[in-house]
Amino acid sequence: MRLHLNLLGWLYIIWGWFGVLVGASLAILAVGTRLAIADRPRVAMTAAATVWLFVLSAAVFGLGGLLAVIVGGWLRHRRRTGRHAALALAIPNLLLVPFGTALGAYTFWALLNDDARREFGARVTGDI
Repeated sequence: MRLHLNLLGWLYIIWGWFGVLVGASLAILAVGTRLAIADRPRVAMTAAATVWLFVLSAAVFGLGGLLAVIVGGWLRHRRRTGRHAALALAIPNLLLVPFGTALGAYTFWALLNDDARREFGARVTGDI
């Protein structure tokens, strides 16, 4: 089980860095779009909405990626909060086909069993 938990931690770290890179790319795209429309007042209204959409998407992906990196570190260090946070992050990850879906399913498989509960110091149902 330790192999699966370490692998899961690394997968969250890698997945998180991809999210941070996507967020940075969208932020650069937002800046470029804003600079491109600066001298065109006719398209400014529509393009401004596009810029804000890029900014919002960049923030979501960047912060979500950073959170995934932190959770991956917590999983590797067997923090109880890391287990709970990974289970919470697995739910929105299921919507990000295909890798997020696989990561979410693997998270549930790896963390919702008695061996994983013992690794993270949680009480197991059969323990007295």
